[in-house]
Order: sequence, then C-alpha cells, then structure tokens
Amino acid sequence: MAFNSRNASCCSGFTLIEAVVALLIVALGMMAVYMQVSQYAATAAYIEEKTLASWIASNRLTELSVQPQWPELGESEDDVEFAGRQWHYVVEVSETAVENLRRVDVSVARAETPEKIVHKVSALIEPPPPRGFAPLRWGNGAAGFSG
Repeated sequence: MAFNSRNASCCSGFTLIEAVVALLIVALGMMAVYMQVSQYAATAAYIEEKTLASWIASNRLTELSVQPQWPELGESEDDVEFAGRQWHYVVEVSETAVENLRRVDVSVARAETPEKIVHKVSALIEPPPPRGFAPLRWGNGAAGFSG
C-alpha cells in the first residue's frame, strides 16, 4: 500500500472557514455574556441608589413625625451627605381634608442631578401630643387587653 500524503492532509484538521465560524460563534456568546454582566451591574447600582434614597426619605419623615411641633405648611429643601454621597431632598407639607392630618411628600435626588428624582415617599402626620400627655397603657386589663 502506498501512502498518499495529499489525501491525508485534506482530511485532517479544520478548514479556515470552519475555524472562522467557530470563532464567530464564540465571539457572539462572549458578547451576550458581557451584555448580561453589564446589565446586572447597572441594575445593582440602580437598586443601591434607590435603597439609599428611600432611607433618606424615611429618615426625614420620621424626624418630622417626632418633632415637638407640627411641620409648617409649604416646601423646604436641603442637602445631606449619606453613605459617602451627596443627596438633595425636597419636603412638601400640605393640608388634607382631615383637620388633624398633614400630608408630607419627600422627594430625594442626587445632589449633582436634583431634577432627577430617585425616590419619593408620602406620609400623613398627626399633630404632636400636648406637653405632659401620657400615652395610653394597653396592659393591665385596659380596654379588654391584659399585660
């Protein structure tokens, strides 16, 4: 049997077109993975920013609700440093149809882009209790409850 080198070389290995197609498939797969990873990173950053802004708004609402005086009607704004970042918030206090309730809207944005609101929270605040007011005790049989 004679060995034919021409037949052996044409039947072994990949052709240039097969190699290019394989590289194209790998490149498309890598692009899809890259796009998913960047989308995940952007979403994680957005959720972090949204969470921090919600904490700022909730903290401001809590501060207003425990003050010894009722918040004034109208709009106020301020900047705050929180979690190593500068934030801007706007507080709008308005009347409601109920005499003893005021509506408070707190909008939070990054200080460098105050027009782009990251998070907004609304709450109803009642007037503070008068001085010397003792809170109700729900224990010891009062109103049917026992402690």
